[in-house]
Amino acid sequence: MTQWLQSGRRRDICALLYDAGALHGQELKSTLEATYDTRIEPAAFYGSLDALVGRGLVTKRTDGIHDVYRLTDAGVGGVESHYAWLSERLDADSPDTSPGSSQ
Repeated sequence: MTQWLQSGRRRDICALLYDAGALHGQELKSTLEATYDTRIEPAAFYGSLDALVGRGLVTKRTDGIHDVYRLTDAGVGGVESHYAWLSERLDADSPDTSPGSSQ
């Protein structure tokens, strides 16, 4: 797997967009805050979104007074690749992968 995203917040934003399709920025922020059960500073949240747009993983369009975000094909591919990589590590069929096992 090539390096995708090192930021957990950015990966989580992409995962939420993968699930939802397109979301207004505030709706996306509220969903992430509910997931984390904590408030996220707007500057930090929108900074993460801007970075994703800058890397070509997310698109941003204006709908009235709202910005709407959606994954690009590269963003979809990144989420799917990360999911496959993570699934391999969590595969229940592997006897030596349970937490606390010595490898």
